[in-house]
Amino acid sequence: MTNNEKISLLKLIEILTENSNNIIINIKHLQDNYQRTSIQRIQGVRDTNGELIQPWLRTEYIDNAEYVRMGKLEFNRNTATINMLVKRQVKLVKSDDQTPILEVAGLLVNDLHTFNNYTIVNNGKLNIQSLKVKISSKKTFELLRDILDTVEFDFHREYTIQLNKLPLVSNDAQYPNIDGLFDELAKIKVIGSIISAHLKGESDIFVEPQLDELKNHYISSHVYLNFPTTNAYTSRQQAIANGTIDSQTSYKIDIGSKDILNLSKFYSANKFLDKMYRIYDKKTGEIFTKPNFTMAFQENLAFRHKLLSSRVKITKVDEFMKVIFDDFLGIENYGIVTATLSKINADSLAELLQDKSSVYRVSKEIMITALTDAKTKLEQYADKIYQEKISPLVFYIGATGMLPKEMSVPAMTATEIVKRYPDLQFSKYEREGEFFVLGDSVISIYAQPVYYSKQTIITAKTSTQK
Repeated sequence: MTNNEKISLLKLIEILTENSNNIIINIKHLQDNYQRTSIQRIQGVRDTNGELIQPWLRTEYIDNAEYVRMGKLEFNRNTATINMLVKRQVKLVKSDDQTPILEVAGLLVNDLHTFNNYTIVNNGKLNIQSLKVKISSKKTFELLRDILDTVEFDFHREYTIQLNKLPLVSNDAQYPNIDGLFDELAKIKVIGSIISAHLKGESDIFVEPQLDELKNHYISSHVYLNFPTTNAYTSRQQAIANGTIDSQTSYKIDIGSKDILNLSKFYSANKFLDKMYRIYDKKTGEIFTKPNFTMAFQENLAFRHKLLSSRVKITKVDEFMKVIFDDFLGIENYGIVTATLSKINADSLAELLQDKSSVYRVSKEIMITALTDAKTKLEQYADKIYQEKISPLVFYIGATGMLPKEMSVPAMTATEIVKRYPDLQFSKYEREGEFFVLGDSVISIYAQPVYYSKQTIITAKTSTQK
């Protein structure tokens, strides 16, 4: 057996990721041979007549070349999909006369980027047959030599990587035990949702007039381009009829527990706050309707439990979220939030939450800084769990249609598993799926349709809004 037969696409992804600084990719070849896997969205908004109005600004590539840096390769979290995120430098110009925008809100905007996702593997099937690359490091070349179209290193030469000659996964791959991972991710999701709700419309860097100016120039508070987008079609039925879009079956693989099937069952923080809690003025006793976490920065406000009607059904999701909310809000001290924040080195927020529940007053500016730092670290921690422990397993299941041998257990239908674990709740598509119980975890596999664009021709007019 040759080395070319031994290496899997997953192993190749690992090599490309670790050596991305030494590889540039032929972006023209990639685009010319690419099949879109999702609905095309275009910049702009539609007026009341359905006509597309283009933003008053647009971008132009600064690196408008044949080659770009190797993109970041990432697993999808619940399908057998691998995407390559390509980052390219752009400049902002006015749509009507191409005048460049050099400064916004006191910032030089000469280092803006667009990010485009190219799907390498889509739902367990190869979407790109080959990549054309150049390699600047002989050490990187040696790692890839057995799957390239030559055995001689030449930093000027373009190499072809034939992805369609590689198996997607290796039969002898080892996957970690997933017990406890769902509970960990669920805590991160709930705490992260609470933090995001606090930070809506807030920034630890910019004042409000700066945020307004950035928004008017389609730039986010994190200085990323954020143009409004809409579907390339106005009617899905018409787009299907004329062949603009089509559908395919996507197999979703989710990790859950015996109480909660997957992370999509959790509510947003503000929705759960409105369902279970009251915000009131500690001095006047006034209760605020439609509570949300942006109100938490106001003085003299406090949280308490809402008296629920007997008709309100409390689920396992409610019970899970309530413990974390009580802990975060200082109603009870379970230590869950502090332990989670300490694990990701976000101790400053843990300390501020403790101060907030005591006699000390915490300034809004300090709290926003701590919340922003914790939000970033929570996202990075969750992404690490997915990329290292869950997504490779999800990819294997989606690519092969089976669980790894060491995890092989009988499949159950929704009817069968709910008899054993009656707290589980199912969506329309999940009810038709298969379920596997592994220790304290439940793996769900179910199909649902997804749409993708085949061809689109769009004309637009330019907005005069500035």
